[in-house]
Amino acid sequence: MKKRMFLKLSASAALALSIGAVQAAETLKIGAVAPKTGGLAGGAVVSFWPNVKLWAHDVNTRGGLDVGGTKYMVEIIEYDDQTNPGETIKAVQRLATQDKADFILAPYSTGLNIAAAPVYARYGYPMITHTAISDQVEELSNKFPNMYFTLGGASGLAEGVVDVLSAMKANGDIGNRVAMVNVADAFGIELAERAEPSMKAAGFDIVYKTSYPLGTQDLSPVVKGAKDANPDAFVAFSYPPDTFGLTKQAVVESLNVKAFYTAVATAFPAYAGANGAAANNVLGAGGVNADDPDFQAYMKRHEEVTGEKPDFWASGMVYASFQILEQAIEATDSIDRKVVSEYIANNDFDTLMGKISWDENNNNSAYWTVGQWQDGVFKGVASTGREGAVAPRLKQGWE
Repeated sequence: MKKRMFLKLSASAALALSIGAVQAAETLKIGAVAPKTGGLAGGAVVSFWPNVKLWAHDVNTRGGLDVGGTKYMVEIIEYDDQTNPGETIKAVQRLATQDKADFILAPYSTGLNIAAAPVYARYGYPMITHTAISDQVEELSNKFPNMYFTLGGASGLAEGVVDVLSAMKANGDIGNRVAMVNVADAFGIELAERAEPSMKAAGFDIVYKTSYPLGTQDLSPVVKGAKDANPDAFVAFSYPPDTFGLTKQAVVESLNVKAFYTAVATAFPAYAGANGAAANNVLGAGGVNADDPDFQAYMKRHEEVTGEKPDFWASGMVYASFQILEQAIEATDSIDRKVVSEYIANNDFDTLMGKISWDENNNNSAYWTVGQWQDGVFKGVASTGREGAVAPRLKQGWE
């Protein structure tokens, strides 16, 4: 594990960055653990790490967190968990016992969050997840009352896909034949398990179904198998490497379905960059109201501060999870983890992604489930009640 500290601004730097900033008397140590290497690094370096940098910049530029009149600048302590649950656990343990972190931001991905949850609970750290999706929320929150899920459950995400395909079928745009594949990770397995009965109940025939290990390099057998089944729609509950790989193979194999869906990373700007015109009308996990002025301002600031563009789904929720922690600290005038955790449990929060409130530690506010690349912008097409959804389009080939 390699540790790196950054964005600990001195009082003079803070004054230079923010006119009238109050000199910070204290420093708050914030731990951050996520992949920089390994299979999920591609997702974390888009959705997680830039938002850690942006949030620390935003807090320190305005003079730090106000805790009962004392300003606290934030100092980030980073660890690369190498996409390895054991390394995630060791990093959180080290942050808690050696680095004496005041708070630790939740890790990246479903599996790494679930793996680390016992350590967060042992040391009393509030764990506001931002890239974890699971229907085990009630079970997990009973075990770990300090663990919160902001991105929604597996059923909501899976049923969003089914709803979009059902509307297309009802309009006579697609038939009922679906090829469904998934990465053999906690995320992909649970999504596929939730989607299959919903697909069948909606009148779809799953004509091809398979899974593949995380990190699989050659996905051509998966796509060839799907094509041989002659589906009307292709659905992949995928992680970033396979999202890109499956799309590339679909183009190579001319998998010409009317609805093509891949999950995590479809919303990444790099997805459109890598696929060009072929990305148009591809469906994917998540989405945003691309016309929301608050989100547009966030996108602009994200690129100015980090040099990178955010994605159109998880990036905003990662930042929102940090806003929840920030608001709880300032509202309680406390850096006592127990006090902050209790406040999070019992209050609603206004964030970049809208209002977030809890039901059994799960975000019971509306959230995006399906988006689609339309003319260079990944727009939300389905949600559990968010405003700004646009109508989905059919996939008309790969050119």
